[in-house]
Amino acid sequence: MNLETLRHEWFGNVRGDLLSGLVVALALIPEAIAFSIIAGVDPKIGLYASFSIAVLIAFVGGRPGMISAATAATAVLMVTLVREHGLQYLLAATVLAGLLQIAAGFLKLGNAMQFVSRSVMTGFVNALAILIFMAQVPELIGVPSMTYVMVALGLAIIYLFPRITTAVPSPLIAILVVTAISLAFGMDLRVVGDMGELPSELPVFLLPDVPFNLETLLIILPYSAGVAAVGLLESLMTAQIVDDLTDTGSDKNRECVGQGIANTVTGFFGGMAGCAMIGQSMINVKSGGRGRLSTFAAGIFLLFLILVLGDFVAIIPMAALVAVMIMVSIGTFSWSSIVNLRSNPRRSSVVMLATVVTVVWTHNLAIGVLVGVMLSGVFFASKVAQIFRVTSTLSEDGLTRTYRVEGQVFFASSDRFASAFDFKEAVEKVVIDVTSAHIWDLSGVAALDRAVLKFRREGAEVELKGLNEASATIVDRLAIHDKPGALDQLSAH
Repeated sequence: MNLETLRHEWFGNVRGDLLSGLVVALALIPEAIAFSIIAGVDPKIGLYASFSIAVLIAFVGGRPGMISAATAATAVLMVTLVREHGLQYLLAATVLAGLLQIAAGFLKLGNAMQFVSRSVMTGFVNALAILIFMAQVPELIGVPSMTYVMVALGLAIIYLFPRITTAVPSPLIAILVVTAISLAFGMDLRVVGDMGELPSELPVFLLPDVPFNLETLLIILPYSAGVAAVGLLESLMTAQIVDDLTDTGSDKNRECVGQGIANTVTGFFGGMAGCAMIGQSMINVKSGGRGRLSTFAAGIFLLFLILVLGDFVAIIPMAALVAVMIMVSIGTFSWSSIVNLRSNPRRSSVVMLATVVTVVWTHNLAIGVLVGVMLSGVFFASKVAQIFRVTSTLSEDGLTRTYRVEGQVFFASSDRFASAFDFKEAVEKVVIDVTSAHIWDLSGVAALDRAVLKFRREGAEVELKGLNEASATIVDRLAIHDKPGALDQLSAH
């Protein structure tokens, strides 16, 4: 990376990055506390993690302007570990999860993002938007009636203030105005301080207090592997979304390594594992954040707010932050995907809806995306299998039948390939022309084997022609029709 690129990523948008970082820091505080509660640990564990991960990922991450911190997606995976073995094992699992993510980055697993379809991405975004909104519902149930007024006021400021000026992010103005009005009129509203006690000291470097033996490894490995996988999945998906929002690219493999470094170091500073956060990333982008400075600022401001201005942060009404998160939810949801449900290909719509339903139902992003990717694969395979045909012609002397195969021969089309031949026809020679076909896998090779061997068993001479280089390579390696005893193998099956 050259000096000009570094300068642009860090100082190309200083004012916007600093202001957006402040907004993100304010939004991170209740989220980090809530995720700590989910994991069953002290609020400072989530707050330390959010500070540490945000600062580190600003330097080592692959996507400028994306926010990473403690998240619910990773917190829920640690609940059982904390309950059965305690905090120190969570910290050890965090370190191991980071190391697994670093390994994934070096193995170039970030390239797997190319196999995630646009329909799955849209479903992922819509599901997250719904989950973000659902997370705000508890803050709107059983609360004083003025809470709704303040949330409405916050939303009005967020959407109307940009008409006056965009020099200052409207979510920041909303937080300041709602807080000022709440204090001025002495409103009895739920505030940030009600979420949990804010820490008053800096995190310190400590090794997790666990036995360094095989038993410990076997205890934490399943949790670490789950956290590593879910963390990378959410981070890479979020990076792709920010790529689209900003019309810029990112280094997915570097992001894997960066997330791993951030989690590994965070475990040594008493923090829980985290990953990229689509909600906070959206706040950052919509507030004008674009560079690495915005992510770094979010982490530094977060630490400053909880250590120096903790008493002031504690009195911010949750209504103000709920308004910000509702804005994020509305802005994140792809409303056009609903409008286009009828016009889009039916299979694409099914994949999108299945991803949304699965994520919302299970509250597990990994399961939802896995379902979407699997459905996409099945639909793609069935569609490609339909673009396949076999035609035949008989020579004028009636002795040679030529079969012309067109399309892709693989597991989904192998049955159609096999049923296209008339093995009982009494001809002396059969030509199987695959010039316009491609043989992809073991199922395709096996189907070709059976066709050749069945014709030979009926006494016909078989000529296979037109194999392209890739098909010839897999056929030469896996096929048995030219090997001794091939007919006996066919009979045996």
